[in-house]
Amino acid sequence: MATATVTSKGQTTIPKRIREHLRLGSGDRVEFVIDREGRVVLTPLKVDIRELRGMLGRAPRHVTIEEMDEAIKEAVVRKYRSK
Repeated sequence: MATATVTSKGQTTIPKRIREHLRLGSGDRVEFVIDREGRVVLTPLKVDIRELRGMLGRAPRHVTIEEMDEAIKEAVVRKYRSK
């Protein structure tokens, strides 16, 4: 069983065995949830990149590389014409 001590500031160190099990590293965030039985569950807040899909909505349309290149050229011309 892994144990830890709470400091006067309410802080604790997650034991190494638990950090390794949860694959937690420095700077990672965790969430504490109290379940229906009153137990506290510690969950890593790591987001799989695939979970972010669709977060910003759908793109208005697909753009080709050629269209991107043309838009960049036009922006550069506008920028340097105004100077």
